[in-house]
Order: sequence, then structure tokens, then C-alpha cells
Amino acid sequence: MSVYAGRYAGLYDLFYADKPYAAEAAFVHECIREFSLFPVRRGLELACGTGRHALELEKRGYNVTATDRSADMLQVGRRRAAENNSKVEFVTADMQQFQLTGKEWDAAVCLFDSIGYLKTNEALMSALRGIWNQLRPEGVFIFEFWHAPAMLNEYSPVRVRRWRTDKSEVVRISHTTLDRKKHFADVDDTVYELKGDGTYAKFNETHTNRFFSVAEMRVLMSATDFDALKFFAGFKKDETIRDDTWHVVAVARKVSRP
Repeated sequence: MSVYAGRYAGLYDLFYADKPYAAEAAFVHECIREFSLFPVRRGLELACGTGRHALELEKRGYNVTATDRSADMLQVGRRRAAENNSKVEFVTADMQQFQLTGKEWDAAVCLFDSIGYLKTNEALMSALRGIWNQLRPEGVFIFEFWHAPAMLNEYSPVRVRRWRTDKSEVVRISHTTLDRKKHFADVDDTVYELKGDGTYAKFNETHTNRFFSVAEMRVLMSATDFDALKFFAGFKKDETIRDDTWHVVAVARKVSRP
């Protein structure tokens, strides 16, 4: 099952060492500057993982509260924050049942397609309502999701990646199957950690993510009192979203209820 715990959490930053966190945070920063109606100081991140985006956003002047449901991933994030003299606050929280009493943020983000872990409309709308409640009036919400046409037509059933460290070689074999009706991608990771003394460790982790069309995401945002302002083809100012666009970044604004 997907728990992002133990050794998988310990290897997570190795798996995504080449992910351009700084560039993605810079894009989010530019979106906040363009679409926010007021200066943004307090930022909230949902499903922050090991905190790489949070620390990059902090460099751009935000006071960031970073939340995730995995205690082990947050431990990695807190260690990195301490090593970098960061003041990012890491909090254990599930975005589907999100509530931090007495808190209000200027902007919220949810990146790396994490919104897809909310596999039903009910779960997603529950999370969106929680985020709505935590944002100040007209606050912006920026999030990323897997784009359905690309997933349905171009996904890879099997992917193999290999990494070398000073002490080991790590191999991850990912098997992906789709539920085309529900728009689910089940990714079963088998990880081998080959040690220098000839021994190895093996473990599995399965992730189920939902993917979306832009049209259905627009409907879900409207149903939870968010105004969908823009949809971009990834982390660039390109609004031309094609069938081969894998990731969509959405910018929404909290709409005041009557």
C-alpha cells in the first residue's frame, strides 16, 4: 500500500533527485504574484513530502507551513530544514480532513500530482472545502494534477530506474495499470537496494492516483466555491493543453460565499 514510510521515505529524495524543485517553486511564485489580489506572506503546502518545494518557496519570502500525513517524510523534511536554517513549520495533517484551528493562509499549494490521491469526488471536495476554510478571503490555491488524455493514451506499463550511491545501488521497477473507467493509475513499485557486501533489501509500495480532465476539474472547483482562473501545461506559462500534456497546473481563487 502507499504509506511513504520507512526506507521508501528514506530513498524518496534519491528517486526524485533530478526533479526541478527550484524551477517549479519559481513558477508558483510568479503565479502568486500575478493572480493574488494582495501581498502573500503566509503560505500553506498540502502533501509536502520531504519539503523540497516548501524550502524553495521560503527562499522567495514566504512563511510556509508544510503538511503531510507521512510522519517519516516529514522527519526527512525537518532534518533538511535544520541543516539549512529554515523556519518552515512541518505539521502532520491529512489533506482530506484538513483543519488547523485558528490558522489562515494567504495562499495554498498542492504539487507533484498529490491531489490525485483523493480518489473520489467526495474525498476531493472534502479536501477543497477544508482548504477553502483555511484560506483568507480571495486567497489563491495552486495545484498540479495528472492529465487524463496523456495518461490514457501514453502511459508506460513498466518502467525501470537505477541509482548509485556511495554504499549501494538502488533499482526501482514500476508496474502501472489503469482503471480507465474510474481514471485511476495503480503504480506498484518494487525496490531493490543492493549493498556493497553482496546482500540486498527488497520492498514494495503501491500508489493509486486519480487523473483528471481539465473540464471535470473545473466543475469540481466551482462546486467548492473556487474560481478556476488558469490551467497551464505544466510549470510554464503555456495555456495550450494538448492530449500529450502530462501535468496540468491550475490556479484558483477562493470565492466568498453569500
